[in-house]
Amino acid sequence: MDVSVEISLYPLNNEYIPPIQDFIDRVNDAEGLTVKTNVMSTQVFGNYEKVMSCLTAQMKETFEKHGKNVFVMKVFPGDLDLDH
Repeated sequence: MDVSVEISLYPLNNEYIPPIQDFIDRVNDAEGLTVKTNVMSTQVFGNYEKVMSCLTAQMKETFEKHGKNVFVMKVFPGDLDLDH
């Protein structure tokens, strides 16, 4: 089953850009996923297990590396990527 996820990261510190960019870079490195980023969120498209496994690992790493952060995520069934 495919899934579409929209996720936003809100670091709870003054240096908010480095944790956001680090998270985006790590998600972009994932194999087999389509990742699109805009000024408000990142969209991730692909197989449910791959997407959720990737996001779980990268959220955990963000918490471990960058401390207190808030993630807001919307999960939709199916691939809503309009570009393919």
